[in-house]
Amino acid sequence: MVPEETVYVVDDGPAMRESLGWLLESVGYPTETFTSAEEFLDHFDPERPGCIVLDVRMPHMTGLDLQNELAERGVETPIVFITAYGEVSLAVRACKAGAVDFIEKPFSDETLLEAIRKALDRDRVARQTRTARADFEDRTARLTARERDVMTHVMEGKTNREIARDLGLSPRTIEVHRGRLMDKLKVGSVAELVRLGMSGGAVLPA
Repeated sequence: MVPEETVYVVDDGPAMRESLGWLLESVGYPTETFTSAEEFLDHFDPERPGCIVLDVRMPHMTGLDLQNELAERGVETPIVFITAYGEVSLAVRACKAGAVDFIEKPFSDETLLEAIRKALDRDRVARQTRTARADFEDRTARLTARERDVMTHVMEGKTNREIARDLGLSPRTIEVHRGRLMDKLKVGSVAELVRLGMSGGAVLPA
């Protein structure tokens, strides 16, 4: 069962937390609120899909500090920053570090909801990409070094005869390796192999 996408709200202001929690739940987003960056880190599970709505200025650990901490941990959950201080330098810094948006209070509900939709879309695509890459790596781990060589040439669109010439082997040997790698990868055609490679991040010729 795929876990629901959750919006995590991190803001030290009780009124803002309550307001955002009510808004997000009213439009159907499962929501969890936190009073500080530290409390968030204590409870956050990066394996759960979602995004973070994060206040910039908080005591002890700021929103930007939390963004940096998550980056150091390799967490890619998208962040939407909110702030009462429209400081350009902070917005630039946050967005350069990967934030989806930087919204100044007061903001309209639709402005925030649109930013959250973008953040959840980004998270969805990133997770699908990571899953596809892991699947590709898992399948190709079953291949021998020679089968990997042959796979690379097949994905470049070369014929068995061309691959045989490049690798110094006979066309019949290439045919055997090709059949084995297709079986191991569980693909039935070159087109399927190429799609698998592309989804897994393989670099193909233009």
